[in-house]
Amino acid sequence: MPDSQAGARPAPGRPIVLASASPRRSALLREAGPAFASMRIMTPHVEEGSDPLENARLKAEACAGMDPQAIVIGADTVIRLGNETIGKPACLEDAKRILAKLSGRTHDVVTGVCVRCLEADILVRFEEATHVTFRTLTPEAIDGYIGKVNVLDKAGAYAIQEHGDEIIEKIDGSLTNVIGLPVERLKETVEYLLKLS
Repeated sequence: MPDSQAGARPAPGRPIVLASASPRRSALLREAGPAFASMRIMTPHVEEGSDPLENARLKAEACAGMDPQAIVIGADTVIRLGNETIGKPACLEDAKRILAKLSGRTHDVVTGVCVRCLEADILVRFEEATHVTFRTLTPEAIDGYIGKVNVLDKAGAYAIQEHGDEIIEKIDGSLTNVIGLPVERLKETVEYLLKLS
């Protein structure tokens, strides 16, 4: 169980809300099991910074205020290359620059997750990191990839589930985390909270 603050305990069957407009995160959770079958989606409107854990908290808090009974999941994913944090590209030229920088190197895909329930006074936060090693990419390979994938809405300007084999050599850690959500750890956390009586 991750580090958490828990006061009152949630009742079984408490509704689950995903505080994200990402179709990738929604699909991942809906496939994770029956606990998420009736999950609702809310789109948080927050000012994001460079810290994925804090961004996740802001998203979860924003939506938890609209449904205090629900267990609300907020998440944010960034790329860390050494000491540099890389988010979504601002334009196609920025995407090309990012992919060239990642070429032939190993970076971390880091997702911050916050699970919040106001009524039950629950706050659980954790980060999950997956190591991803890129192939060495030529400018032509980068142009070819960008021509196939909408890179502008993706941290690091790529998606492992969309022609990822063309640019990625190997991964070490959670595959779902690279797609956008560390489902294994999150599922364990949420199911633990739902079983509390």
